[in-house]
Amino acid sequence: MFEVQKNDPYRVLVCGILSARSKDEKTVPVCRKLFEKYPTAEDLLKAPIEELEETLKGIGLYRQKAKYLKRAAEILFKEFNGKIPSTVEDLTKLPGVGRKIANIILIHAFDQDTIAVDTHVHRISNLLRLVKTKTPEETERELKKIVPRPLWKEINYLLVGFGQTICNPQKPKCEICPIKEFCQEYQTKEKE
Repeated sequence: MFEVQKNDPYRVLVCGILSARSKDEKTVPVCRKLFEKYPTAEDLLKAPIEELEETLKGIGLYRQKAKYLKRAAEILFKEFNGKIPSTVEDLTKLPGVGRKIANIILIHAFDQDTIAVDTHVHRISNLLRLVKTKTPEETERELKKIVPRPLWKEINYLLVGFGQTICNPQKPKCEICPIKEFCQEYQTKEKE
């Protein structure tokens, strides 16, 4: 989804906020509809909240996300002269933007080298013993120490896909996993 919006900070920000707890197949059509009606942050700022909510129907938590978008637009114009900020610290001042979404924005909108850590990246990095961490923020910090910088942007994409298809937390497909010999979970199961 974010690759489609590449280099457009406004669109990447909006997609990031809308993607939370929502699948791409639901989010992408809603994003398209929203960008047709509100192609700029200024348009979003002027949008009545009821219209915004109506536009976002079809994704989970659409009322809350409408409020996030509206408030984010207000903050953008009040604190950032209508521009999307390009640091984690500033991006996380926007409602609906945590560290993971901030890093995704930095990667896809500003081409910055960073690591976006979600539950898949955090869980799999620990299972493979790449890190021994308790939080996604710790995982991000530790991965940056051991992963070559040119690979940082790719980690989220690779491990999320891997986590959704093979290393699913509810039904892991260990028997077909190409890296099971490195996995703490698999080794524990083998000993039983």
